Amino acid sequence: MASKEKIRLAVLASGSGTNLQSIIDQCQQGQLDADIALVVSNNPGAEALERAEKADINTLCINHRDFESREKFDHAVVAALQEVKADLVVLAGFMRIISDVFLQAFPQRIINIHPALLPSFPGLHVQQKALDYGAKFSGCTVHFVDGGVDTGPVIAQSVVPVFSDDSEETLSARILKQEHKIYPQVIQWFSEGRITVTDRQVTIDESQKTDSSLTNPPLTTLR
Repeated sequence: MASKEKIRLAVLASGSGTNLQSIIDQCQQGQLDADIALVVSNNPGAEALERAEKADINTLCINHRDFESREKFDHAVVAALQEVKADLVVLAGFMRIISDVFLQAFPQRIINIHPALLPSFPGLHVQQKALDYGAKFSGCTVHFVDGGVDTGPVIAQSVVPVFSDDSEETLSARILKQEHKIYPQVIQWFSEGRITVTDRQVTIDESQKTDSSLTNPPLTTLR
């Protein structure tokens, strides 16, 4: 990887932080032109904070319960991110809806990963929703954050098959493996200045096209 100035990441997480860990690992291995300047959680018991501390990354807990409105909470978080001069805000299991306060402070600089193929199955418990619907494929989506729930422009998606004997747990695990691959890749594209947004259309400069297709169950030869 060519030497270049690294972007500064702020990662927001509410839970276990497995996507945070994959980003930490990629940074430590020199695979990303990025450094994590700060990890913020709204949950004092979040394992994500422990993961960051083990990696000697600055952490901050801003408990949303201490604020009387979503906007006041967001103002506090935004101030912390601006203080560390964050270039990109990465939501990694951050269980809060982002308000206009956040969006105006970091326009097209907030990304999120969702464990479904948006626009299908936004919100929570989406792996079970895919199973209940009978979907043959699921996956994960990295998208820019806007004012809706999982409605921002799609940057990249990764697809996994849904098997007839899947449970919510097995499907979630298969999707999570792809999350750990796709999220760091999008961060690297951002660091290289390769992401362009026009209305809802996101393009990655110099990306290769493929016409490969997936079918589940696999097709058999017709007689």
